[in-house]
Amino acid sequence: MDTALFVGRFQPFHRAHLADVKAILEDNDKVIIAVGSSQYSNTQENPFSFEERKEMIEDALETANIHDFEIIPVPDIHNDSEWVEHVLKNVPPFKKVYTGNRHTFDLFHAAGYDVIMLKIIPNISSSDVRQKIAEGGEWKGLLTPPVVKFIERIDGVKRVKGLVVKGK
Repeated sequence: MDTALFVGRFQPFHRAHLADVKAILEDNDKVIIAVGSSQYSNTQENPFSFEERKEMIEDALETANIHDFEIIPVPDIHNDSEWVEHVLKNVPPFKKVYTGNRHTFDLFHAAGYDVIMLKIIPNISSSDVRQKIAEGGEWKGLLTPPVVKFIERIDGVKRVKGLVVKGK
């Protein structure tokens, strides 16, 4: 079996991400979780810092008794022609790439990698979670209990709502 690369921003890490990791580990020994746009935080699209996202992911996976993972920050360089090479410089070796993002799929596929497009679960995305938080909707059911607790502990609801009001 092999090591897989799972690329995403995880803003925040939700139940579908957890299901993705479980599915990835059915076919691989280990998953490298590449947290993209790791240098960004406190914006509408990236409200949580890399360290916060890392802690959310660790809490969710360890609670699910998943231990065969490594979390790596991957800063965004905003240059498609150099992005795959940039990712490769930041992460350990891997055999396959998993992503739910079509653009990421296309970039790795064009570079000759075996890329698996993850099945998107309707109405459960990080964008949906952030929108529900901002609007005061029901968001907790989209996340695992450890991630809900983490967001509440860091006052993440107030942060997300504040970023929407500011339009950042």
